[in-house]
Amino acid sequence: MNMYKSKYKQLPGTSYSELIRLARSEYHTIQKRTPRRVPYIRSAYFTKDKIFVNNFWDHLSQKSPRDRVRRLKLYIAAIDTLRNSKIPPESMQNPNNREETLHRFSSITDDEITFYVQVKENKRTNRKEFISCFPAK
Repeated sequence: MNMYKSKYKQLPGTSYSELIRLARSEYHTIQKRTPRRVPYIRSAYFTKDKIFVNNFWDHLSQKSPRDRVRRLKLYIAAIDTLRNSKIPPESMQNPNNREETLHRFSSITDDEITFYVQVKENKRTNRKEFISCFPAK
């Protein structure tokens, strides 16, 4: 399997409060660079299309505290993957909504941890949203 090698390691820390502080600081730097209200990053794979990153926090709030910690550790590496990866993701139609396509990027951190990054694309509006990142099993 072809994977993107991120230049970032996992975020250091073991508690949710430590990790949320580090991940939110990265989110706020993205937010400051964005000229509009909704923060986004530009993706190399999608030919510099915008990928909106604010939906990740809604998705994260639905997870258990233990799962939040697992996912937050990979936040910066996931953003790096979305920005720089040109490797084609696994794409499939969303089984719950026919108007959406789900893209799953495979990546590996600098400290050799394999993880996935999911992006949801609305077929009608072509809007892409960063949904989730999680380690491989």
